[in-house]
Amino acid sequence: MIVGALAIVLLASCGRGGMVSRVPRAPGVDSAGVQATRADSVDSAARSTAGGGGRPQTPTPNSQTRLMVFLGTSLTAGLGLDPDEAYPALIQRRLAGRRPPWQAVNAGVSGETSAGALRRLDAVLRGPVAILVVETGANDGLRGLELDSTRANLEAIVRRARANRPGIGIVLAGMEVPPNLGPRYAARFRALFRDLAAREGLPLIPFLLEGVGGVDSLNQPDGIHPNAAGARIVADNVWKVLAPLVARESAAAPGGAPGPR
Repeated sequence: MIVGALAIVLLASCGRGGMVSRVPRAPGVDSAGVQATRADSVDSAARSTAGGGGRPQTPTPNSQTRLMVFLGTSLTAGLGLDPDEAYPALIQRRLAGRRPPWQAVNAGVSGETSAGALRRLDAVLRGPVAILVVETGANDGLRGLELDSTRANLEAIVRRARANRPGIGIVLAGMEVPPNLGPRYAARFRALFRDLAAREGLPLIPFLLEGVGGVDSLNQPDGIHPNAAGARIVADNVWKVLAPLVARESAAAPGGAPGPR
């Protein structure tokens, strides 16, 4: 669990819009310092965060390619990591060889709140998005924002995504806040992810940073953002929940197959 003393560090390092994050961005990301990818067509919208010495890879044009978008904060963007070390890039490796082909799109932005994620949702859903992984709200909590607003933003993200992309699979990443915000606030924050997942029928990653948060050897010097080893554990946490959905989506697609777990 993230320890209380680290909250100020995260706010200082993530709360500025100009924080540089060396990851490719999905269409619609407008935070300063984040490298852009173009979205003039479905094929150019699908950018990989893996391989190529850290450079984004454009998949071979294929109308069957299905997109998996990771809508998130600096934890998703991979702040302080090479692009191919961020957990969406590690998930991309696990998608290799599946039919139809999958492309992971890292739409993480450092310092973003749930309101910001909602504002750019329509843009990141361009293309054949089959799965949306939602990791947002942590910065709301660390800033002590009203949780009713956070809940409303998360609900709006889920419902708008379903309206824009009928049949889309949505995975929700749960987060924690430090105890220095008070036990009642921390409990309400934790519960809002569980409650939303239950109400909307969403697969839930109980805590994105399980096994990583608060472990010095798995985090960067700021004590908050996972290092490369920590990101591998985060990818494991995500994949445990994501894998069954990927298998179902792959099997349901024309010419598809469940693929390895």
